[in-house]
Amino acid sequence: MADTFDEQCDYLFKAVLVGDSGVGKSNLLSRFAKDEFLLDSKPTIGVEFAYRNIRVKDKLIKAQIWDTAGQERFRAITSSYYRGALGAILVYDITRKSTFGNVKKWLHELREFGGEEMVVVLVGNKSDLVQSREVEKEEAKGLAETERLCFMETSAMQNLNVEQAFLQMITKIHDITSQKMLEAKKENGTTLRISGRKEIHVTDEVTATKQASCCSR
Repeated sequence: MADTFDEQCDYLFKAVLVGDSGVGKSNLLSRFAKDEFLLDSKPTIGVEFAYRNIRVKDKLIKAQIWDTAGQERFRAITSSYYRGALGAILVYDITRKSTFGNVKKWLHELREFGGEEMVVVLVGNKSDLVQSREVEKEEAKGLAETERLCFMETSAMQNLNVEQAFLQMITKIHDITSQKMLEAKKENGTTLRISGRKEIHVTDEVTATKQASCCSR
């Protein structure tokens, strides 16, 4: 698992993975954090998380990614974990139309618990199963444009676009955070909270601005 907190980093970003059960959230996280894929992946019970350090421009970012359970009976447990999250990967399964139909419900929950300004990447997973496709790419792209989301199709099994989806989210959070911190410094200066013996930017105190646009893919 992941790197520990004592490693030098400039930012700590919290993000969540959401979507119906069985869409491949846990395998997306495993691919991103450990480059692993489990064919017999079991449903997540409650919440799991992983860390990974990512360099964006001249900053080292520790991404803390939470995998929230998609099964309805765990919804009450996971809702509190949205708080403080700056980004989200909202996952549906391209071979199951019902999971795409629930995207708006998940988006409403993200905005209710995480805030309207959260960076959200809509991800259509299992793009390797082309012959079983039930959700057309253009339909999903249209929804993403309407809701002002980033969009990408991925395959956790074949490791297609997994890295890109997470990096797109993290880079967008970094850009927004950097801009807000710059604006804050210009107005009245910014005091950094001390974590241990080193300075670290605590990003959950930064209010992200709405995305003017985010290129869909």
